[in-house]
Order: sequence, then C-alpha cells, then structure tokens
Amino acid sequence: MAKRSLPLSRVYGLLETGPVVLISVAGRAGANIMTQSWHTMMEFEPPLVGCVISGRNYSFGILRKTRECVINIPTLELAAQVVKCGNASGESIDKFQACGLTPLPAAQVKAPLIAECYANLECRVYDSRMVNKYNFFVLEVVKAWTDPKVKNPRTLHHRGMGAFMVAGETVKLASRAK
Repeated sequence: MAKRSLPLSRVYGLLETGPVVLISVAGRAGANIMTQSWHTMMEFEPPLVGCVISGRNYSFGILRKTRECVINIPTLELAAQVVKCGNASGESIDKFQACGLTPLPAAQVKAPLIAECYANLECRVYDSRMVNKYNFFVLEVVKAWTDPKVKNPRTLHHRGMGAFMVAGETVKLASRAK
C-alpha cells in the first residue's frame, strides 16, 4: 500500500488524544465558557494538566488574571453546545444562557462548574512560565467531580476542521499499573 503526503495542518487530527472540554472561567464581567481540546496529563499526583489556550481567546485573559478555571468534560449529548461555545465569543454573548448550560458553584475556585457535564475539574494555574511564548498553562486539579450515573461516557474527540470522533468500546488489557 502506498502512502501519501498529509498536509501539516492536518497532523493535529492524528495526535489529538483527550476529550474536547469546556473550560469555564469567571472574571469581573462574569463567567465564560470556551471549547478546548489541546490538553495533556502531565502528572498524576498532584494531577497536573497542560493546556494551550490561544491568546486571541476571551478566556485567555481571564485565566491569566484569575489563575483558576474549571475543566468540564461533556459527552456526546452536548455536542451542539460544545460547537456553539467554540464558534462564539464570550465578549459578545453569555454562553451559559445562549447554550442552555447551567453554572454551579465550585468548591475551591470562583469559576463555575457546568452542571450538564459528566465530570468537572476545579483547577488553579500551577505554572505559567510557558504562557508568554506558547500560550501553555500548567493547571493543578484541586477538586474533581463526576456524575456516578454516567458509567461509560461517550466523549467527543476533535479531529480538526469540524470533524469529531466519539469514544467507544472500552478494552481492558493486562497491566502492572495500579
């Protein structure tokens, strides 16, 4: 089988691993939500998550100033809201209202949880040394929540250019990891 060249702009869709998330922040003007998929686990305890947020994004300035957010993990049922949040700016609309999402108070940060998401990770900025050069934040998860009724979440995974995959079958293999 012959391989063909892939445009470099499409590499992202090959490597993206984690689910699309909704990051909520809260600043002076109120709460905002942004859709995000450029993140990676960096450490287990304390749980550290690295994420890239464009400096052009309205939430970037809020996160940089407040140094806290919530990573909300939606399932397939929220796909329309995920795309709508990603295609609008919080500078011009209230995304909670526009997308029919419910803010809930968090336990340790001012940013709200999103009630409809099956999991919520309250975070504080742990390291911002790479923000100026790469827009890369390292976040520490300080409180985590999950909905016990959701057993096998069907999360969305961005492939680029409006294409998404949905998490599917879970496969368990032998492992020495605990």
